[in-house]
Parts: sequence; C-alpha cells; structure tokens
Amino acid sequence: MKLSVKSDYAARAVLGLARHYPHHVAMTMDQVAEEQGLPPKYLPQILLELKAKGILRSVRGMSGGYLLARPPAEITLGDVLQAVDGPLFDAPGLSNSGGPPELRRAWHKLRQAVEDAVGAITFQRLLEESAEKEKMYYI
Repeated sequence: MKLSVKSDYAARAVLGLARHYPHHVAMTMDQVAEEQGLPPKYLPQILLELKAKGILRSVRGMSGGYLLARPPAEITLGDVLQAVDGPLFDAPGLSNSGGPPELRRAWHKLRQAVEDAVGAITFQRLLEESAEKEKMYYI
C-alpha cells in the first residue's frame, strides 16, 4: 500500500476544515491552502473530489468556500483516502482465481486490516489528539 501526495493533501485539507467546523464558516481554497501549507495548484481538483463524495460541501457568494458536509466524528481517514485514491489496498492476487487460495485469503485479510485501521480514525479523534498535545505542551 502506497499513498499518494494527493491523499496527504486531501487529509490535511479535511483536517483544516474540521478545525473550523464548530464555527460553521466556509473557508476559501486559498485559506485552506495557506493554513495547511498546501500548493494551491492541486487543491481545486482535490476539493471537488471530496465534495463529490459527500465529505465537503461548497457555499456560494461573498462568504463562500468549503465546509465539512458532516461532523468530523462522522468522517474517517479512510473516507478521505478512498475519495481521492480509490481502493486503499489492491493486489493482483485478490482477483486472480488462479492463485493459491491461502494466499488469496491472506490478501483479503490484509485488505480488511487496512480498511479497518483507516476506518477507525475519525477527524474528530485527530482534533482531540491535537488538543491534548497542545494542552500538554503548555503545562
């Protein structure tokens, strides 16, 4: 399993929007890019893909931009990664019926473990970990 730079940018953008979720204020692409240190060149495509998958929603007008479509507790890292990169784990042996069945079962177990791991990480959890880290730093 190898994740793309695009998936990193998408996760960082969603994390940035999750930080602003309680305020219900849309952020522009430029604000997201600046706050998260992302190159603005790639952000439009990423945000559109996240919107198409129901992770983000857009707001038109003077105070327009992007917001999370759901609370951070309902968005997993797996949702974001799959939205921009598709299946998280793919091996030729998963669909190859000519391979050894025990190896195919191993590939399925590995894929399930990856999906379970990224499905257990919500953006709310990431925000809480960040808050705990900041709290500990100032003690």
